[in-house]
Amino acid sequence: MRLKVKEAVIFGMLGAVMFASKIIMDAFPNIHLIGVFVVAVTVVYRKKALYPIYIFVMLTGLYGGFGTWWIPYLYIWTVLWGAVMLIPKNLTTKAKTIVYMIVCSLHGFLFGLLYAPVQALLFNLSFEGTIAWIIAGLPFDITHGISNLIGGILIVPIISILKLAEKASHRT
Repeated sequence: MRLKVKEAVIFGMLGAVMFASKIIMDAFPNIHLIGVFVVAVTVVYRKKALYPIYIFVMLTGLYGGFGTWWIPYLYIWTVLWGAVMLIPKNLTTKAKTIVYMIVCSLHGFLFGLLYAPVQALLFNLSFEGTIAWIIAGLPFDITHGISNLIGGILIVPIISILKLAEKASHRT
């Protein structure tokens, strides 16, 4: 997965856009467009989507501090990336729109569950303690899942814009 200079610049900008969008929406807990961007860049860039995703992860750590809260970021967005990589490419546009929205939404609903293993390990939680931690976070996960579903409306338009920009960049 060797990068060209142009790709490095594009992926740096996409990672920065993901980070900026999260900062802008920080006033609304668990409401952001990161899942939307992860799905869109994965559809367009496939394996290379990991570059902007991890640029976002690193920027988030630099900004917020590389604390224990940040450790799940090392894998949690990759789970969404992997799910998108498994979606068949030959779906109709209508089916893609719905599937992308659902996958993005499910990631939001499952965020606390995906986060839980690190919490359990770092804070030596028992099985019961881990379940209690997950249950306590359900209102946040519900907000996250619903907002990802609504934000998911933007996935196909973002994919179209990224593909158009890719096509234009190949002409230069």
